[in-house]
Amino acid sequence: MHVPAPRSGTLVLMEGAALGLLVLGVLLAEPVSRSLARAHWPVRDPVGALLVWQAIGLAGGLALLGSGLVYGLAPLGPGLPEAVDEAIDTLAAGRLPELGITHVLALLAALVLALRLVGVLVVVTARTLKARRRHRDLLDLLATPWPSVPHAQVLDHPVPVAYCLPGLRSRLVVSAGVLDALDPPAVKAVLAHEQAHLRERHDLVVLPFVAWGATAPFVRGMVCAQVAVAALVEMRADDVASGAVTPKQLTGALRRVGGAAPAAALSSFTDALDRRLLRISRPPAPLPTTVRVLVRLAAVCLVAIPTGLLLLS
Repeated sequence: MHVPAPRSGTLVLMEGAALGLLVLGVLLAEPVSRSLARAHWPVRDPVGALLVWQAIGLAGGLALLGSGLVYGLAPLGPGLPEAVDEAIDTLAAGRLPELGITHVLALLAALVLALRLVGVLVVVTARTLKARRRHRDLLDLLATPWPSVPHAQVLDHPVPVAYCLPGLRSRLVVSAGVLDALDPPAVKAVLAHEQAHLRERHDLVVLPFVAWGATAPFVRGMVCAQVAVAALVEMRADDVASGAVTPKQLTGALRRVGGAAPAAALSSFTDALDRRLLRISRPPAPLPTTVRVLVRLAAVCLVAIPTGLLLLS
């Protein structure tokens, strides 16, 4: 009777690390993302919540990709760095690494997921940049520069609308309807909100989550992440604008500026407007300093866990 060879301890450890990474990735992509999207504390600390969301996205991607890589290469070395070196040396010698079918399937799954993630990100980024470039060219033809506000342009349109167009040649656009309908403090509030988006590059915060949601739209947690991050960048811009004008001036400006921004713009004033108005009028108490620090430490730890498992497996 054939007795199977005992499995080495390092192989068991690597496969255990791979399982841990897989579980972590699934938890972050689904229940953790859903729970954070439903949580109430992010409205009290939008910056901290955005950091946590970015950590979830990065840690989830590392965990899911790393699990296939670690499991697939487990038979080739006592740790991931040694296994990668062995795989490279074997391929350089013109031979295929000796791997079982499950390990090959794990590597193929990691490769497909990596190509899917990167491919969707590239497509979404290219499509967004193309739309912004086309819209920027139209603005150069149709809009008038606003001398008193750098990089701002006035669009001759009666509907009150304001938005920003991020990028290397960013634009801040207000319609003539905004200038006609709002008094100077309200216009200042609108400008402060959109300038916050441009200054803090919220487009770079939102874009990976748009791609993440498009990668697997059937995973509800990933779609929740996209919606939650879009709402948080609006809250953050509202907070910055509240520092420049009074809450009454800001809420009045938001009520009047109701036109939808074009698809190339970062966001629209109409996004979850009722909740935002309530938050500005009755701002929630900020999180205690200790809790805010713990939130940021949690974001660092989220990224450190899969990174450590990959390096130590």
